[in-house]
Order: sequence, then C-alpha cells, then structure tokens
Amino acid sequence: MVTTAGSASTPGTILHLRSRGFRVVATDVDPTAPGLYLADRGCLVPPGDSEAFLPRMRQLIAEEEPVAVIPLVDEELLAVGTLDGPATSVLLPRPGFVRTCLDKYVLMCELEAAGVGVPRTWTASRWPAQTADSAPEGLVVKPRSGRGSRGVAFVDSARDLARVVAEGGYGSDDLIVQERITGPEYTVSVVVWRDGEVQAVVPKEVVLKQGVTKYAVTRRNQAVIETCRAVQRALRADGPFNVQLCLDPEGRPRVFEINPRFSSTAALTVASGVDEITGLLRQATAGGPRIRDDWQEGVAMVRRWTDEFLSETQFASHGISPASPPAAPPARDGVPADHRAPVRAR
Repeated sequence: MVTTAGSASTPGTILHLRSRGFRVVATDVDPTAPGLYLADRGCLVPPGDSEAFLPRMRQLIAEEEPVAVIPLVDEELLAVGTLDGPATSVLLPRPGFVRTCLDKYVLMCELEAAGVGVPRTWTASRWPAQTADSAPEGLVVKPRSGRGSRGVAFVDSARDLARVVAEGGYGSDDLIVQERITGPEYTVSVVVWRDGEVQAVVPKEVVLKQGVTKYAVTRRNQAVIETCRAVQRALRADGPFNVQLCLDPEGRPRVFEINPRFSSTAALTVASGVDEITGLLRQATAGGPRIRDDWQEGVAMVRRWTDEFLSETQFASHGISPASPPAAPPARDGVPADHRAPVRAR
C-alpha cells in the first residue's frame, strides 16, 4: 500500500513496484491523483491529519491485507506508523525519530547537541535581532512543521523578519529563524533498517527545486556521506530517511531539514543503482538481502510530466473518477463510507 498517489514522484514509485512483481494499492485524498489509476487498486482516504484517517486506513488494511505500507507525506507518518505489526510492516523510521524530524526546531537542537553541523537556528519568539547583521547571506523564516517549502521566506533585515512574522499567519513560537546557507544543496537518500546499520548513502546535488526537486545529479561527496551516517549514529532512525543540507563557504555540510521517509527523489536513487524502496520492502517482509552501497555518480534526473496508457476497463476498475470529485460522505461506525464516484462511459 502506497500513500499520496497525487505526489509528483508517487506514480513512478507505483509503476516501479508493479514492475518488480508487487500488487500495489494506492491511496490519496484527491480523486484526480494519477497514481490511483496506475495501481492495482486506488482508494480514497480522508486527510492524514483528520480523525477519520486512521480508521479508514485500518479498514483498507483489513480488506487488502498488504504486507507493507509506504507512507510518503508528513501529515500521515505518525498515524500510519501505529499500523506496524506482524502482518503489515510500515516502512518508516522509529516513531521517536519521526516525531523529532517533524518539529524542525527540536531537530536542529538535537543535531547540534550531537555535533552534526546545522545552521544557527532560533524560534521567531527568541531570535536575537542583531543576528540579521551577522548573517551575510540573510535569514530563512519557516514553520516548525510543514513540507514542500510552504511558508518559507528569505529576509535580510530585522524589519523584514518582523514583517514576515506579523503577516505569516503563524504564532512566533511556531516559526523558526535560520541562518541562510547558500552553498550547493544536497538531498540525500539514507538507506537503513531496524538493525541500525547504514546500508547505502546516495547524495544528490539539487540543480533546481520548486517545492520538490525538479533537477538533480548524483554526487559522491564524502563529507556529505559522513554527515548522514553521523545522523543515524546520533538519532537512530533505523528506517529510511532523507537528509537535506547545504555546504557552507568552507564546504562543510549544514543539515537544515530531515524527511523521516523516502525522498521524492527516490527514483534518482534507483536510477543510480540503489533500489532503496524495493530493497527495504523485501527486507521488511521477506528477509531479503542487504542493499549494496554501489551506485553511479553523475546520473542526472530531469523531472517531467509523462503519459501512461491503459484500457478503459482498467481505468474504471477502481470505482472512482477524476471527473466527478465526490462530496465528503457521512461517517458510519466511526469509519467514513467509501466515497467513490462512478466512471461515466462516453
């Protein structure tokens, strides 16, 4: 079961898993999510941060009996993590690591305490005003929780920062202020499972990012690799995670965020030679072999729209339609009704 079927990278993940012989059930809140129609079955679910989400997921797991769930959006991670059990593995790090990463201020504090390089970071309620003058590249203001660069602003003066905080719609304790690091940015796949041993680290230099990474290329940067291994030693994810960092003027990695899940650039990790999703899936469910840290440098990713073609019978088989977004159904016994709309034949 793969969640977030409407994300830019998820349809490719679904097709990749199917090509490896897995039956895939995809979920999303939006009936227009393309991954719903490329999976063996597509199912609608409530938002991941709603009370109705977890009962709906339990219902689907009882019906579909998946060997594993792969959640790919932050709002769902803690809830889906509770579904891990003998019959269904959840491919996430341990709950404590997930919880830490979802609070960016707590994460920065823990990494700094462990000796992992991070930008100077404060909450917006406690940042020293003179910092704006001692940060040559300016400051970054962003929510303590969130994803996809939402609510992120760049400022270079105390006055601008005060304006962003006042107009941002967040409380000052719900925002963090970070020193801006403008060197090369990396997004890194760190492959690790429950024994805590890092199996592979694949750094990818970000060429262009617009919410998600659009262009990137694999780079064998030893300082970046060692930093990511240090994160695992210090915080014990014991599950797949994605480190985002920039290099400072001296070339030292400075971690500014960690996604406690597979990266949206996992397809590039696969293309370079490390199939992290399939590999960990087989380890979690069938005692599969460890992944080899053997990958190719200089593989570039160009993210684009693409078309997939299937029969109308396959398209209609899920019982949902992107042409008829349904209204939210009433709950029954605490579980929302299956909000499916019929496909209209032409």
